[in-house]
Amino acid sequence: MTPASPALSPPPPASTGDTLDLILHHLLPVLLVAALSAKSLVGRWRLVHSKLSILLSSLSAAASASPYSSGNPLFTDLLPNLLTTLRSLEPLSTRCLDPTLPSGKLHLQSDLDIATASLGLHIHDLELLLRSGLLNQANPHSTAIVLSLPSSSASRADLSLYVRDLFARLQIGTIDLKIKALDSLQQFLASDPPKLSPVVAQEGDLSFLIRLLDPSSHSLIRDSAAAAVSLLATASASSRRSLFDEGALGPLLRLLDTGSLAIKEKAVAAVEAIAADATNAWAVAAYGGVSILINACRPGSGSPAIQSLAAASLNYISAIDELRASMAEEGAVPILIDLLASGVPLSSKNAALCLWSLASFGGEPIRVSIIEEGGLRNLLQLLHDYSLSADPDISEHTLRAIHALSFSAAAAKTLSSSPGFFVLLTDLIRRSSAATQLAAAAVLSNLSPSDYLKRSMAPSMVSLVKMLESSKPESAQEMAARALVSLLAVHSNRKELARDEKSVMRLVQMLDPGREEVCKKFPVSVVLALAAGGGGGCRRRLGDAGVSSQLQKLADADVPGARKALHRIAGGRFKNLFSFVRRE
Repeated sequence: MTPASPALSPPPPASTGDTLDLILHHLLPVLLVAALSAKSLVGRWRLVHSKLSILLSSLSAAASASPYSSGNPLFTDLLPNLLTTLRSLEPLSTRCLDPTLPSGKLHLQSDLDIATASLGLHIHDLELLLRSGLLNQANPHSTAIVLSLPSSSASRADLSLYVRDLFARLQIGTIDLKIKALDSLQQFLASDPPKLSPVVAQEGDLSFLIRLLDPSSHSLIRDSAAAAVSLLATASASSRRSLFDEGALGPLLRLLDTGSLAIKEKAVAAVEAIAADATNAWAVAAYGGVSILINACRPGSGSPAIQSLAAASLNYISAIDELRASMAEEGAVPILIDLLASGVPLSSKNAALCLWSLASFGGEPIRVSIIEEGGLRNLLQLLHDYSLSADPDISEHTLRAIHALSFSAAAAKTLSSSPGFFVLLTDLIRRSSAATQLAAAAVLSNLSPSDYLKRSMAPSMVSLVKMLESSKPESAQEMAARALVSLLAVHSNRKELARDEKSVMRLVQMLDPGREEVCKKFPVSVVLALAAGGGGGCRRRLGDAGVSSQLQKLADADVPGARKALHRIAGGRFKNLFSFVRRE
């Protein structure tokens, strides 16, 4: 016997409690019976019955878990829509009691599918609220659109509640509410990014936030989501790792390739932060990101900020051996060379650093490619334009790229015959930061300029002697020694340095075995060069300063070059004495 279908349309409820009571104690029990009583579309009604059972369980849990659930605005907003969906099932269940379906099957089937899909969405939203724990929280701002923005010094519990509330609104609310939630998320993160980004990563649903980056999302929501993801990517290592693990890199690269200018700036900032990790840099290439980043560096393809961050990302990728060749094949070299001349310091600096990496580790073919495309010319111009810039990194990165190119014979020949370049090197060694001095000394030590050009660099020798005392980085002493030995091949330079008493005393002090921070073979090599042939006056000044006793100690300790330097100085002093006796 088929049960009669009860009336399902009582008067509208007066409050949230009344609505919940109506659904739990009237609509759901009746609809559960009706779903099992259907004579048509039985399979679909079994699915409806399953969803209604889940809904009954979830609503009962929400009603009994806490007295606060009825005051939660997300819960109260959900109930009217749920009530509408349940009431739409009433006429459908009545029509399906007749197995002949006199009013037609296809239209009824479509209506039932729509109602079933709506039930699924309501169940998702309700279960999300239950998992978030928001229904168990006493909220003094229950009538507000969102909770009040907490300060970064608030308790962890308050911060967690705020984040869970934001993400619940983001997944349940209307478009306006989603946009407001995303704006609040950005404000929250911006107030203290390093502290608050891990809270968002742990308490929020990052996978859902990343899905909002999809091209199918509403443009305003997608833009706000991109801004929030960018903040998370640049704020802390933990939030950056969480984004990467949840698959943010692919959508971010897609936005960088096809988004608006504002969105590209957000996306490339996030990509640059993620690519800084070598493991992630591999993934950038795997997602086809190399060509996207190269295009972002092209003139006119975006803002200077986009170009500079894209070049920085390419630099991270160029650190991976297996990816450098693919970068060159995809046309990175000419684009980076053009970027050197962009007139934007940060873009030029990052391009120079990337070219340094390619030239240093990419082998001779890439160095030749850089030179043939005009890379050396643009690097020299960049060095000239920014040699005394307020940002010393520009000169340093440019010199490092030039040094890498100087291992190519063609570049070394060009540089060794450029007087203007050696004027710049002299000035940079004398006046710039320690890192730039080191880069300049490295370039000089790799070239073979004429004696005339070496003489022009004599004013830099005092600074190079000081560099010999630098304990960090380890290469500073070696580069300073090699540069000095090159310059001291010229007789006039030996005489000039020997006349500088402070520099000579520095060398003697560096030879002291007690000065452990100085590697002895480097000052020894400089003393050996200073005491070279035709430098009697130099040897005398070294001897008068006490260098012989220090060299003797080092010779006894078998320091390379110490015994030869000692013999050179002692032999020179003996010859001078013999000449004096003969003259007498």
